[in-house]
Amino acid sequence: MKNWIALTLGLLSIFISYGTSRAAGDPAAGKEKSASCAACHGADGNSVNPEWPKLAGQHEGYLIKQLTYFKDGERVNETMKGMASNLTEQDREDLAAYFSSQKVKIGAADPSLVEFGQKIYRSGNASSGVAPCMGCHGPNGAGNPASNYPALHGQNAQYIENQLRGFASGQRHNENAKKMMQILASRMTEREIRAVASYIQGLH
Repeated sequence: MKNWIALTLGLLSIFISYGTSRAAGDPAAGKEKSASCAACHGADGNSVNPEWPKLAGQHEGYLIKQLTYFKDGERVNETMKGMASNLTEQDREDLAAYFSSQKVKIGAADPSLVEFGQKIYRSGNASSGVAPCMGCHGPNGAGNPASNYPALHGQNAQYIENQLRGFASGQRHNENAKKMMQILASRMTEREIRAVASYIQGLH
């Protein structure tokens, strides 16, 4: 129990030193540069393919960080590496400014998973050491831009599931030196992953 409490408290503060400097992007320029992004993520950042993330409404700093990770190979995805490799720093800032200015379209959660998903999101699972998601991502999934915690509300459930499984397996490992997401995801059951992902899709 003490370990779970310590982990929960740690999640509230561990990323403070990882925040990025204030972005200086131009949303209008970002819109012009976003044409190649639209095929997968939608013209307004609301991807209709459940495998691909919605970018609309995501924090600028987080989007810049992820594009940089893809460019440098710290986050592995061959398609995104190819897309990000030719982006300049200004390109990344402009794209982030554009997509963050768009409104995310909230989806619908599976009614059969809502109650359990809400429990995991808001309370975690003390017996297995899974801390509540809202400790970092907020009660409404808005995230925390100062700490570079991403917004989750309305995100495609399948994408969330894939990322949690990636963290759990160690395939995704770029977030921070203490590997908090890897540790937490590895403690989650498949039922917990599916339920919390579905809950997040309908969260607003």
